Amino acid sequence: MQCVLTIAGSDSGGNAGVQADLRTFHAYGLHGCTAFSALTAQNPAGVYAIHPLPAAFVAAQLDAVLGTYDIAALKTGMLGDPDVIAAIAEKLRTYPAIAKVIDPVMVATSGARLISESAIEALKRELFPLATLITPNLPEAETLLNRRISTQADAQMAAQSLAEQFECAVLIKGGHALADSELATDILFDGDSFATFTAPKIEHPISTHGTGCTLSAAIAAELTRGASLHAAIEGAKHYVTHAIADSYWVGPNCGVLAL
Repeated sequence: MQCVLTIAGSDSGGNAGVQADLRTFHAYGLHGCTAFSALTAQNPAGVYAIHPLPAAFVAAQLDAVLGTYDIAALKTGMLGDPDVIAAIAEKLRTYPAIAKVIDPVMVATSGARLISESAIEALKRELFPLATLITPNLPEAETLLNRRISTQADAQMAAQSLAEQFECAVLIKGGHALADSELATDILFDGDSFATFTAPKIEHPISTHGTGCTLSAAIAAELTRGASLHAAIEGAKHYVTHAIADSYWVGPNCGVLAL
């Protein structure tokens, strides 16, 4: 069985973070390895507490996994501590053949801020230059570039700017609604050309919590199974669209994405 790795924070409700990643890897028929960067107390209504793990312990988890398991691709999620980011980057530099999907998680679906300014700078300095692909949503791309992104043309310019800055492919996730698109539109710039990935917007879904985590996990899973970058994104977007459409209740006021 092929292996894929997630380096991310936990979600005690099982909707996002490492738990969402493992659910996605399972759906793709892959063995999921993990390195926890932080523990959180959260549910879809909010993040109640965050407990960062020591950088040395995060590094130890990576030492235990990398080189032992045959990992073709990995994804990262919430990395809120600059020392943790530096430790992860140090380990990943020695594995250039592993495809790296970096999801710059900065804000939870509930609106809770998950990352400090110093951690953002560490991501830009340490981890983005190692990436195969980074997957910011619109608010995250706006934070990284310090400018508004309202239209598809804005998203194209943002993707190209980030790709040129960090020398990697960039997928701007437009699920937060680009003004000139009636679809859920994502824009990829791969260093040479643009590609657009669209899906219908799903009205009144039961759950959208963990969609960003699930998308990046699905892209990593697709890459592990040998897909090209474009095909991986297309397959992952299809997977997430159906996960939202088929989401279901697991509590009185709590839903979860379908597998």
